[in-house]
Amino acid sequence: MSLKLMGVEYIISGKLFAGLPEQEKALWHSHVHEVKSGQLIAPGIPEVAEHERMEKLIHTYGKTWHTWHTDLDKDLPRGMPQLMMGFTADGQADPAMVAARDARLGVSSEDKRKRRADIPEPAIDPGADAWQQGRVVQLQDPTGAHAHDARSNVKERPNPDQNAASNGSTEE
Repeated sequence: MSLKLMGVEYIISGKLFAGLPEQEKALWHSHVHEVKSGQLIAPGIPEVAEHERMEKLIHTYGKTWHTWHTDLDKDLPRGMPQLMMGFTADGQADPAMVAARDARLGVSSEDKRKRRADIPEPAIDPGADAWQQGRVVQLQDPTGAHAHDARSNVKERPNPDQNAASNGSTEE
């Protein structure tokens, strides 16, 4: 199996996020649902250590850029980088995708969800997860060749789950 670096996620504290300008906040997503749902995992470390890590990560925000859309191009990273958002509610991630990931890594998202029930949920800054209000920010592809091409820098979408559903990754 060959591994491909799909992108990078920058993770910052809630305190740093609170100091960002509103325009910048629109590029970031919260981690509350990813932690509580069991979809965000730290494979290969003991459960106790993972739980402690999740207690910290639940208070953070991420900005994720995918540079290789492995669902489209298997050989090379082509096209424009795409800003990705995290899942923020049940029903957004494809259950078959989550099940396949769980099987591949030998984990159970549902078991992790139950074990994380004791982690308190912080309030999410209203500037995060802007896609939920229909504000999707993407880079323009001047060539028009990329399948995920956004025709403008800010794209209004009537269905906010559409952006979340396009995120093919449950690992960060």
